[in-house]
Amino acid sequence: MLARQTDPIVAIATAPGRGAVGIVRVSGKQIAGFVRHLLGKDLKPREATYLPFKDAKGAPIDHGLAIYFPGPNSYTGEDVLELQAHGGPVVLQLLLARCLEAAQEGNSLPGLRLAEPGEFTQRAFMNDKIDLAQAEAIADLIDASTEAAARSASRSLSGDFSREIGELREALVHLRMLVEATLDFPEEEIDFLQKADAYGQLDALRDQLGQVLARTQQGALLREGIKVVIAGQPNAGKSSLLNALAGAELAIVTPIAGTTRDKVQQTIQIDGVPLHVIDTAGLRESEDEVERIGIARAWDEIAAADAVLFLHDLSRMGEADYVAADLEIATTLAERIAPNIPVIDLWNKTDLAAPGAQMQPLAPLAGRKGSEASLSLSARTGDGLDAVRQRLLQVAGWQSAAEGLYIARARHVEALQAVGAHLEEAHAQLNVPGPALDILAEELRLAQSALNSITGEFTSDDLLGVIFSSFCIGK
Repeated sequence: MLARQTDPIVAIATAPGRGAVGIVRVSGKQIAGFVRHLLGKDLKPREATYLPFKDAKGAPIDHGLAIYFPGPNSYTGEDVLELQAHGGPVVLQLLLARCLEAAQEGNSLPGLRLAEPGEFTQRAFMNDKIDLAQAEAIADLIDASTEAAARSASRSLSGDFSREIGELREALVHLRMLVEATLDFPEEEIDFLQKADAYGQLDALRDQLGQVLARTQQGALLREGIKVVIAGQPNAGKSSLLNALAGAELAIVTPIAGTTRDKVQQTIQIDGVPLHVIDTAGLRESEDEVERIGIARAWDEIAAADAVLFLHDLSRMGEADYVAADLEIATTLAERIAPNIPVIDLWNKTDLAAPGAQMQPLAPLAGRKGSEASLSLSARTGDGLDAVRQRLLQVAGWQSAAEGLYIARARHVEALQAVGAHLEEAHAQLNVPGPALDILAEELRLAQSALNSITGEFTSDDLLGVIFSSFCIGK
């Protein structure tokens, strides 16, 4: 994609399917001649003009609005033409084909080709209309599934996140300047680092980074959500819990053990945070080949989970075999999933439990994140469900839907964590007698490089290809 950055491009910019209005967008350098040839007249910049869109023989394809945006005052920074017609798929395909055809007539716009996914936004980035974090925010705004996510993506698009990254970069560059000055003039009697309070500046930078990282982690959670797997023995109420959390009858619920043979997944929102909840087959030994496949898939899902809801049947806690099977599952969970993955014990069927039924803690999971306290509920009646929702938010790391939160991505969190690691190394160098200033300078340089990757000041072509390929065509 990057190799053909100078080619003029065209695409349908609205979603596939029927609609009231559809848009065909053209972007390129100096396309005024093409506009004149295609539409038969010059257009006033940034002024909507109603006219017929004609085919090569002069017959009208449709009537609509044409708007011409001369660069650099356009979305891409190049000349842009938008044709707004009726939103029928056939009409838009005819307009698209006509643009490609007209470009070859009289050589009015040589090289015009179909745009690749995300190429219009990529050009906006390459032409300094937006930075990389803002470009990603456009896709996040389109994909937002909650009001909180949409508002946060809008803040990122307006530059809130980029401004915080810019402030970090400015402080980091100033600190680098002091270190480089000390390296360049070692014979000077003045200790640049001490006089300019480099130690204090680095501490302040680390504190500022910690605040930005905390907000970024919240923004990433708002965008990515977490994967929650419901696990337990057959008939513990896993499908009922999924239905209760989703507020819909998604999974089949029967008294027959082994009803769920494959995973059932639903994304729900709690306080605007998406949770991808997966109901799995009951965990047990089985001679049924289909059920065994479902159980194997259940363990695969558990291994890839961000959190596990381990469901127990309170109505059967007096049965020794049932308790032993629960203990065996707990042992396997402790062996198969990483210690940092929370496992929440949920004691279900409080409405059916015998008086005095015990919620026995399971030793293999003791001390694990999420196991601080068991929760009891009834998936059938909904009693205790709010506490489950709040515990999920807690183990996910969600604090609150604070005003001013911006959307972020996992790569942003990883980049800021890398910045933090380099600043820690720099701090260690400053706090030893006779610090190695060349190592200190290199750690600060690496910290800035990681920071720059967020907004795209210095970003590899490979990363750009991955980011923009996830966009829809026409954007």
